[in-house]
Amino acid sequence: MSQMRKSIKIGAREIGPGHPVYIVFEAGPTHDGIETAKRLVDMAAGAGADAVKFQLLNAESMVSSREVMFSYTRLVDRTTGQTEHVTESLLDILRRRELPREQWRELIDYCRAQGLEFFSTATDGDELEFLHANGVQTVKVCSGDVNYHHFLRLAAKYPWSIQLDTGSSSLGEVEQAVDVLEEAGATDIIINHCPSGYPARLESINLRILRTIQTMFPYPVAFSDHTPGWEMDVAAVAMGAEMIEKTITLDRTTRSPEHIMSLEPDEASRFVQTIRDVEVALGNPRRILAREERSRRQVARRSVFSACAIRCGDVLSQDMIAYRRPGDGIPADLDAMLLGRRLKRDIQPGEKLRLEDFE
Repeated sequence: MSQMRKSIKIGAREIGPGHPVYIVFEAGPTHDGIETAKRLVDMAAGAGADAVKFQLLNAESMVSSREVMFSYTRLVDRTTGQTEHVTESLLDILRRRELPREQWRELIDYCRAQGLEFFSTATDGDELEFLHANGVQTVKVCSGDVNYHHFLRLAAKYPWSIQLDTGSSSLGEVEQAVDVLEEAGATDIIINHCPSGYPARLESINLRILRTIQTMFPYPVAFSDHTPGWEMDVAAVAMGAEMIEKTITLDRTTRSPEHIMSLEPDEASRFVQTIRDVEVALGNPRRILAREERSRRQVARRSVFSACAIRCGDVLSQDMIAYRRPGDGIPADLDAMLLGRRLKRDIQPGEKLRLEDFE
């Protein structure tokens, strides 16, 4: 059963029904230190994004050993599309994304100076406390932690919005996670449909779930895209996504996960503009004609004209009528109201008929 859906404010922007799509550029998996992180922030700001997202994490606390492996596809040649399959230690991958706390503070301040909100995934209580202490207004829970209820309760203690990734979760698990958050005090939640895979398979994207989520929960719905290009983002906006998250990179051929389906610098602005254009094109649920459309319609439609000479006092019949452009006279669909009425004046062949011509 559908319910009244709410909007959530982050910074100066509202996310939810009736508001422009909130655009987040993900840079967490595609930086390799503070300098490349800042370059990605510059890229996001220059493209017109609303926020840039990183991943605050401690690799050793998340992964038990270097023997835990992760496989992904890497782009070798962007011209030919050649790829290679790569398997490496998940611990090593996550270590590349780590920054010391002083650099995270520097990056948070840098985002604000660029007019961007700083978003971050958190994975433990210390990270939650750090983000809150540094004024971050929202936190993301990764899809792997959707059933980590203890952590959800910790996140819900802070006065911010919580972004819940769904990943490979069932709808039942998402419902349970939302229940846990609400019972722990969370009032602002964003449900983030996040198809798994790097890149995601088309069969796994299932954009129709966006509308299902909107009927199940009163919260904004987001789409986190794991596919190359931005066709799926356009489709998600058309399906009702109120927030879009897209990964960006300085070089799509970088040997690391997620670069292959990321936007490069020359694509980021076009991505944002495409989303904004789609919003305009989606328009209003009611058909409202712009002034130019009404003008063009008048030229294309037909009015009632005389097909022959008609004398004053004659009764108008169907064979006396012709239908011609433009449509700035009596509309063709109102011809029946003229039939059987007497003319008050002589009419020449090809004249546009007017209501005042009739008794």
